[in-house]
Amino acid sequence: MDAKDRLRQYLEQRKELGEQDLVLDGLTVEDTMKLLGAPVKASPRARASAPAEPSPPVETGRYAFPGRYAQPEPATSAPPPVPHPSEAKAGPRLPPQPSGPITIGASVSDAARATFAAKIDSLDALAAAVAACKLCGLHATATNPVPGEGSPDAKFVCVGEAPGATEDETGRPFVGAAGQLLTKILDAIKFRREDVFICNVLKHRPPGNRNPAPDEIAACSPYLLQQLALLKPRVILALGTFAAQTLLQTSLPLSKLRGQTHRFYGVPLVVTYHPAALLRNPNWKRPTWEDVQLARRVFDNASGVA
Repeated sequence: MDAKDRLRQYLEQRKELGEQDLVLDGLTVEDTMKLLGAPVKASPRARASAPAEPSPPVETGRYAFPGRYAQPEPATSAPPPVPHPSEAKAGPRLPPQPSGPITIGASVSDAARATFAAKIDSLDALAAAVAACKLCGLHATATNPVPGEGSPDAKFVCVGEAPGATEDETGRPFVGAAGQLLTKILDAIKFRREDVFICNVLKHRPPGNRNPAPDEIAACSPYLLQQLALLKPRVILALGTFAAQTLLQTSLPLSKLRGQTHRFYGVPLVVTYHPAALLRNPNWKRPTWEDVQLARRVFDNASGVA
């Protein structure tokens, strides 16, 4: 089987799973198959969205989230309304993504803009601003701020959710058991920890490691945006569901986000499991290995490395 046949077989498998889009120079799966000369059959999702035949009548189904069907409910049950991802319970997220470079501008809150009134033009200045930040209540309960660490010249950036207990004690990100595993993962794809940059969406630990609140996300987002603006990374690796959903402004589960290359303000972004999740479920190590290999390939391509 030559490369063309293997690609056709892969695309057909994606269609059978209901996938419609594939990041391949802006082409959809169906367009790519047409270019390969493969017969194009209606995908399950396309068939689900096609107009129903006049007879017999079909039962009403409900969406698990936009574009995906869950199990159908009885016809007597009215389908519940489907919130748009922007209306999800998580509340405020990062500002809408423009097509141009990452900048701090009018899209952030007034309080956040006031924090950046004095230009923050280095990672050290940003760390000092995080240490003095009182835009949300987390500064009052945390022991130390955790702005992030790594090379100021890093072009590979790892973004997690929030500091944990060990990170709160030391002021450094990913230094507990999950952090040690992350160091090994980076080493496996030929990155030294000191050559990348590691940070979190939140810069202070939420009490009891609870989920971040919307106002905390809104308060911290300018710091993350400014870090990325200063670093100008070639690739971002989002670690875990929260980091991925926050950066991509989506409610899709991690299983639907991993295995492909997204864009964050034009920067390639790859999603994978959080190292802490791998400690709980070793079965996720294999897909994580596939994700980080993808991130490395994207990085090498962006760097002009063969």
